[in-house]
Amino acid sequence: MIKATYRKSSGGYGPAIRATIQSLGFRKLNQTRELPDTDAVRGMLAKVDFLVSVEGKPWNPPQRSRYKIWRKRSDKKHARGK
Repeated sequence: MIKATYRKSSGGYGPAIRATIQSLGFRKLNQTRELPDTDAVRGMLAKVDFLVSVEGKPWNPPQRSRYKIWRKRSDKKHARGK
């Protein structure tokens, strides 16, 4: 059996990531589940390893981006003076 804990919300990620979390049986943050040690479960845990911690492996939360991508203001908005 593998002990896994749901650490970070899947909101903001794609539907495939959310479906994987749901198929692992997680419903709430910080919920711990004992999952069978099969290849399918290991593959799902590897896919969402940035959201789920597995007992025996260190978990590092995802880093925020260091550099903001600056975007030019639209000319239309600029012309209005806002």
